[in-house]
Amino acid sequence: MSWHSRNKGKALENNRKISILFVCTGNICRSPTAEGVMRRRLAMDGLADDVTVASAGTHGYHVGEAPDIRAVEAARHRGVDLSALRARRVDADDFERYDMVLAMDRDHLDFLRRLAPPKHRDRVQLFLDYAPDHKGHDVPDPYYGSEDQFDTVLDMIEAAADGLLDEVHRRLGRKAG
Repeated sequence: MSWHSRNKGKALENNRKISILFVCTGNICRSPTAEGVMRRRLAMDGLADDVTVASAGTHGYHVGEAPDIRAVEAARHRGVDLSALRARRVDADDFERYDMVLAMDRDHLDFLRRLAPPKHRDRVQLFLDYAPDHKGHDVPDPYYGSEDQFDTVLDMIEAAADGLLDEVHRRLGRKAG
């Protein structure tokens, strides 16, 4: 039996599941990139069945649209597929559905903390707090920038995803693989 199979079974025995929502402005650049990167990290670690990952935007500018093609291409070059994702707007029910609501910047953090019911405000965090070199910083919005900015954003998201994966392992009661 492989390491992944043993750990997958262990999580199911413990019946522990985690749900994570990534949030940016329009849900077409940063948050879908974070969703895609995290899905890939979880799959590679054998945790895809134990963790639900999604993304949303604070505004409904692009509801139903695919991610920005520049984000899709930057992610594709790193083996991450964003093509099936579609933008949606965050809503109050998300704070019941998701254990972790991760904001891409401090404006999103403030918005989400105002929207969250008081009992769920502790679920809202700044995503880059999981990246030791970027703790307390914002993931910059690459929408009006160059294609290079999408790569820079992807670097930051990958660093935070690594730290978040460690937290997922901790919450599931496992050691990181």
